[in-house]
Amino acid sequence: MPIKIITENRKAFHDYFIIETFETGIILKGTEVKSLREGKVNLKDSFAMVEDEEIFLHNCHISPYQHGNIYNHDPLRTRKLLLHKNEIKKLIGKTVEKGLTLIPLKFYFKHGIAKVELALAKGKKMYDKRENLKKRAAMREIEKAFKDKHR
Repeated sequence: MPIKIITENRKAFHDYFIIETFETGIILKGTEVKSLREGKVNLKDSFAMVEDEEIFLHNCHISPYQHGNIYNHDPLRTRKLLLHKNEIKKLIGKTVEKGLTLIPLKFYFKHGIAKVELALAKGKKMYDKRENLKKRAAMREIEKAFKDKHR
């Protein structure tokens, strides 16, 4: 069964240097899973934090299920992420370092189970972002020149 990507946090690659990624499970309520299947999730300002040797996802907006009535959930509630204990200990050590944070990169279904790709990331400075834009523009120019040359 293939992986079905629900949403990606594309802005994270612009704002952060991705150091390492982890596949995590997530604890959801029934109507949240139904909303995920409809693709109604937003990772824009979400982040993860280690609290009492557990990892929680904050500011992740999962829209209430349209047909959920009284069983709907709070869209911005804090959700627990599931990782092995040794991975959590590793992340505790890494997030203590200055400037490193945990951000979700994408939500997806793998074998029918909701998963989150969590990244250990370091924030980019403004000059780093400008440098990336310059590199991308230069690569586009090179590709365009090669394309014109081979015509």
